[in-house]
Amino acid sequence: MRLKPSATRLGAGVACLMLASITSAHAEPVFDSLGGTWSGTGSMKPSDGPREKVRCKVAYDITKPGRSVSLDLRCASDAYKMVLSANIDQNGTELSGNWFEHEYRQGGKVTGTNKDGLIEARIEGNTVAALVTIQTKANHQSFLMEAPGSWMSEVAIELNKDVK
Repeated sequence: MRLKPSATRLGAGVACLMLASITSAHAEPVFDSLGGTWSGTGSMKPSDGPREKVRCKVAYDITKPGRSVSLDLRCASDAYKMVLSANIDQNGTELSGNWFEHEYRQGGKVTGTNKDGLIEARIEGNTVAALVTIQTKANHQSFLMEAPGSWMSEVAIELNKDVK
């Protein structure tokens, strides 16, 4: 039987996975090297259960060269799947944007900074708040989301850019 978490529970995982898309290896230009698809795996740790494996694929569209990106994120674990879209902008080192998960109808905002390719951001929605740290080097991204008190207390993902 496939279990579907409530929208409240899904919010933390969706928000943090979405952030894997908003970093590049250099502070400027920020998004140009992201165009295309990335895929990877990782784990998530519910506050009340064992770690679970997750698989993800992200398609990026550069909407304003160097400064804006839209994305389509699809992830699945043994217990759920999600489909997320987001729009992220950078002004100087400041990041801002929004996200929306279509299957569970959750959304929220993203704020943070990108300094020398290191993202430090806060994700917020009606039912979730999380801190995220993201690093991209060449064709590899890694991130860690920590949301103490949330049903999903930690998520760690490793993504690689797909070869064209």
